[in-house]
This record gives sequence, C-alpha cells and structure tokens, in this order.
Amino acid sequence: MTGRIITARHGRPNLSRDVTITAREYGDWWARYDESGLHPDERPPDGLIALARGAKTVLSSTLPRAIETAAQATGGARDVPADPMFVEAPLPPPPWPDFIRLRPGQWGVVSRVLWSLGYAPPGVEHHRETWGRVAEIVSRLETQAAKGDVLLCAHGYLNWMIDRRLRREGWVRVERDGGNHYWSWRIYEPAGEKRPVGAAAVAE
Repeated sequence: MTGRIITARHGRPNLSRDVTITAREYGDWWARYDESGLHPDERPPDGLIALARGAKTVLSSTLPRAIETAAQATGGARDVPADPMFVEAPLPPPPWPDFIRLRPGQWGVVSRVLWSLGYAPPGVEHHRETWGRVAEIVSRLETQAAKGDVLLCAHGYLNWMIDRRLRREGWVRVERDGGNHYWSWRIYEPAGEKRPVGAAAVAE
C-alpha cells in the first residue's frame, strides 16, 4: 500500500513582526527571518508528533525554522535529511520608495502578489521556475511514499504550491489542520486508496 504524503509548516520563528519598515528594510528583515530558528516558547502539537512518529521518512528544508520544526516533531530521535529543494518560494521586496512603510506581513502579501505576476530581480528564482521545482518535489515525495508515509517540514507558500501539484497529479487531500498557520499540516492519499478502519486514528 502506498504511504501518505504529509506536508507541515514550521513553527513560529524567533523574530518579531511588530515593526513598520520600508521595502528595502523588508529585504533585510526577510533575510533575518530565514536565519531565525523557532521561538523558545514553540512546541509542536501532539497531532504532528504522532504523524512524525508514524512516518517512514521525514524531510525538511535547509532553513533553521524548518530543521528545528522537524527536530521537535521527531523529538530529535531520528535523522532528518534537509535539502534546499524544500526552501520557501522567494519573496523579493518590491522596488518601492522609502516613504512607504508597512508591517512585514503586509510586505509579504505585496511581494507575493508581485512575484506571482512575474517580478523577480536578477538572481531570484522566477515564479515559473519555482513551479518547476515543485514538480521535482512532488516526484521525490511520491518516490518516498512508495516506502510508507513521508512527512515534509517546509514552508507556508511552498506547501500551498505542493498542494496544487499533488491534487493535479491525482492525490486526494484527506485532512487539513491549522489552515496555513504555524505548525499546520495537510495529509494526502492516492486517489482510490482504501485505508484500513482505524488507520487514521493510529497515525494521528
């Protein structure tokens, strides 16, 4: 029986969003975000710990917040390969003047929309290139799922893109917990896969 594919978003990073900054400063803020591990108060929910315990394979992005999420979910009791393939989709700050000041979350929305419409400065992965990377990610997850459940600890928007690709490939999203918030997860099964009664309860 083919295993399930589970994608999880990392926990809350140790970096405040309670600031108002320019677009240029947002670029620096995002770089610090990528360097940040989890906030000291963060703990994974029991459901994610159970999913990690039942997974044959656990993978993570190479960014600290994803690595620490995987370590906490597994209790540090197993090897979790980290791969840059799984890093978040780019969020290049827009070339806007310094008199415009927004909170990081607001800049994130603006940056994501512009990037999705094709804005990518030199050296930044283009939207279509990220979709190509997502296709490779899904292929890798499918290969791992042939051996049993696979859990990927990654990032919010990347997981959304993976969701779209998996469902296009015929996978069925059977559970979504936490929306797109920190520590959220989605579970996918192959179309037509019949799980034994009680299997979900055992894994979760």
